[in-house]
Amino acid sequence: MTRTTPPRPVDMAAVFPELAPLARTTVRLHPRPGAPTAADSSVGGPLLWPADEPWPTCPEHKGPWLVGYDPEDLRKQRRILTEGWARPRTPGTDFLTPEERAFVDGLGYTGVRKPLDGEVPLLPVLQLYARDVPSLPRPHGTDLLQVLWCSFEHGEFCMPGVQLRWRTAAEVRSPGETRWPPVVSEGESFPEPCLLHPEPGVVEYPAPHELDDDLAKRIHAWEEGRAYDYQYDLAVAPGWKVGGYGNWSFCDPWPMTCEECGATMRPLLTVDSSEWDGGTGSWCPAEEPPEDERPLYPQSHEPTMVNIGRGYTMQIYVCPDSFDHPHLQVMQ
Repeated sequence: MTRTTPPRPVDMAAVFPELAPLARTTVRLHPRPGAPTAADSSVGGPLLWPADEPWPTCPEHKGPWLVGYDPEDLRKQRRILTEGWARPRTPGTDFLTPEERAFVDGLGYTGVRKPLDGEVPLLPVLQLYARDVPSLPRPHGTDLLQVLWCSFEHGEFCMPGVQLRWRTAAEVRSPGETRWPPVVSEGESFPEPCLLHPEPGVVEYPAPHELDDDLAKRIHAWEEGRAYDYQYDLAVAPGWKVGGYGNWSFCDPWPMTCEECGATMRPLLTVDSSEWDGGTGSWCPAEEPPEDERPLYPQSHEPTMVNIGRGYTMQIYVCPDSFDHPHLQVMQ
């Protein structure tokens, strides 16, 4: 189904011409729950993977001391909650049966954990075919991006450890089976299977933190008394997307510089905890049903059920000179 971003309430380049040369377009991916196959662009779906290619693991995390949740337990928990919230019920009564309540409460945040032996297998997170996003930055001759991550925390910002794989789909002659890891750290890193509904050509402008001080101050003064906000309504689109700008929500920007060659890196992908929230509701696609018709669980604005940090975003940058150079990740 098509997803369309509503027109912005004002043309910022007309109000502040200095913004015009800073405009970028992004592709909002609009993941929505579905049943993707390896032939689809998806979040949390099976990957087109050669049968004879070893499944990647994370050398930084391994057992036997490491424990986590069984993915099947997490899937069962989500099924129970989805079915429970959809049932009619008498106000004040539990929306779960006693058996369902026992399972959900027993899992919780500190419940059933399983040990892991050896290095952590990576979790398939995103598959993106260039036919669905023609503007996808990619190495020459490739047409498929696959994103995998270790769900256990990496780095000082406690993000998943990401690996990028580039392929030519037609050269994968003997597709194998996508392997789910035996354990994941928490449910927040385990994506719900979603099909994508890419929307190209969404215009963005830099977040206030990336503007020069004079322009940022003038925009801030212009905002006073208006019903919309530059940062949340007019500049940076929320949600999973290709390219565009980062929102720099809780820290100042710093240079994204390639550690191999010193080039200024470019945004490849944004992974967001929600498609919109209380501050960015104006970006909700026009095709979404009215709020009182949306399911209680999973909530429409959190289709992937991935949570970065405490509801933040993770942006992945790549080197413009070589896709072989290490990428950078930043939480915003």
